[in-house]
Amino acid sequence: MSAMASTFDIIMRGGWIVTPEGLRREDLAIADGRVAARLANLAGDASQVIDASGSYVFPGFIDAHVHFNEPGRADWEGLASGSAALAAGGGTCFFDMPLNSEPPVLDAVRFHEKEALAREKAHTDFALWGGLTPANLDRLAELRDAGAIGLKAFMSESGIASFERVDEPSLRAGMQAAAQLGLIVAVHAEDNGLAARHTAEKKTAARDARAYLASRPVEVELAAIREALSLAQETGCALHIVHVSSPEGLALIADAKKRGLNVSAETCPHYLLLNEDDVVRIGAPAKCAPPIRDEARRRALWEALRAGILDTIGSDHSPAPGTMKTGDDFFAIWGGIGGVQHGFALLFSETLDSAERDWPLLSALLSRNVARRFRLGRRKGSLDVGSDADLAIVTPSEPREIAASELLTRHPISAYVGRRSRVRVTHTLVRGRAVWSDGRLVDSHLQPRLLSPQSATS
Repeated sequence: MSAMASTFDIIMRGGWIVTPEGLRREDLAIADGRVAARLANLAGDASQVIDASGSYVFPGFIDAHVHFNEPGRADWEGLASGSAALAAGGGTCFFDMPLNSEPPVLDAVRFHEKEALAREKAHTDFALWGGLTPANLDRLAELRDAGAIGLKAFMSESGIASFERVDEPSLRAGMQAAAQLGLIVAVHAEDNGLAARHTAEKKTAARDARAYLASRPVEVELAAIREALSLAQETGCALHIVHVSSPEGLALIADAKKRGLNVSAETCPHYLLLNEDDVVRIGAPAKCAPPIRDEARRRALWEALRAGILDTIGSDHSPAPGTMKTGDDFFAIWGGIGGVQHGFALLFSETLDSAERDWPLLSALLSRNVARRFRLGRRKGSLDVGSDADLAIVTPSEPREIAASELLTRHPISAYVGRRSRVRVTHTLVRGRAVWSDGRLVDSHLQPRLLSPQSATS
């Protein structure tokens, strides 16, 4: 449908369109699931008109890092509950990690098993990571052919017995294969030997949150990043380092980019929103690895974000039942933060007073950059005319406390419960279909699509 057509499916009027290029007050029209027009004072009629006055319209957020744990551990989370929470937070697509589902996604059979469940249960579009472990180095090609968005490896113990960590030889072999297959490799970058040594030392004196935080100092992350970068340079593999928790880690990655390495860096909302004191105050819901750092490093991550050093932001949503998030031994408590519903919106709340400067940057990190890095094609990650009408409407509001009762995840556990937010996600649309509207999940009859890497010209 041309921009001059008089009738659209949906018109959003009066809002601010947020793109990496800036904020513009424009109306946005949708037809046949795509953005059909974007103009100030757009002429025409629509079957539905959404008043976006005083609100901000973002490209839908693409969360490239979630653990929805199905099949096998749907009692921890599930594709339906996890993607519902994602939609409530403005997300229009998720990339599910190969663990903690059981069995993990290490071959095409397990990939298609999860794909079928996601097509049946998800409230948004989706992509699936394949695993990279010493046990499946001969199965990587079939994961590529099945449609995997990339390969995920753990450089330290994953905590899941069926998903082995990679040592240097197996990571090198996996990266060599991935380079030949045209697949990106994502790594959980913590040095296993250093983590074990520091953990053994700190556990002898205390087992509280402070001891756990001290057991995984920044050098544990930096040593692994250095090794991953070295192997990426040796093999020519595209590398994505997930949940970077420190500005020092980002500096290593920035230097590698200057040397021509094909590498990108992800951080997570919890590293931008919380510090070590918050972990001690909140307790188990704020335990993760790499751990949340001190306040100076939290602020430095924001500086790196504004300097353009970061590439993407993902939630690393990794929940567990309440029985696994309690106890006096902080080392024994299951790590992982359940933040898919509120993490992204809290970044906007944190920067509401500097929206004109910061929201275009966040839009790039949450949408455009993700789509480009993972080759989702020109229809994803933007609000350009012709793109899929994947979008989120964010509205400033009176400050309110996030309550456990509003969580749509399997378990009402989040590090953000009790935190005050100054924004609300009022609408989320996937390919022009509302999946979240005015504070409730909508049965949109969406047929979720599997997204796989496309060619560079797609």
